[in-house]
Amino acid sequence: MVSLFGWILVLHLLASIAVIGPAIVAPVIRRSARTVGQLLFAFDVTNKLAILPKIGGAVLIITGVWLMIITKTGLSQMWLNLSILLSLLMVATIEGLIGPRMKRIMELVSISQSKGDEIPSELGRLMRKIVPIETASQLLMIAITVLMILKPF
Repeated sequence: MVSLFGWILVLHLLASIAVIGPAIVAPVIRRSARTVGQLLFAFDVTNKLAILPKIGGAVLIITGVWLMIITKTGLSQMWLNLSILLSLLMVATIEGLIGPRMKRIMELVSISQSKGDEIPSELGRLMRKIVPIETASQLLMIAITVLMILKPF
């Protein structure tokens, strides 16, 4: 029989997949768009996927704290503290830097829809400017995942 710890750990892992999956895939979907119509479709898909990280993030925090209580770990391990710090940095990056830029891009896409199917140069430039920020966010997710799996220190 699986213990309570085992079930919470499984839930914690599933929540991490719900957070990481869309965050890794959404930028790839958006970057693949070559026309305004494709970009609108990509935004529609990524907006629908956006609920998963929100729910997964809440479950991740709850189960993570629960696991810390069960194991009596607290904040005594450096890998855990670093993971939490990187997670906060990742959330700040997504919500503070990527989110507002994506809203502006989405506004421009809806305006551009009536002007034809070619992506305007200003829109393309804004989308290219967001790529390094999205890449940094994805790298933070990978670093957090590696810390959580390997627990190096």
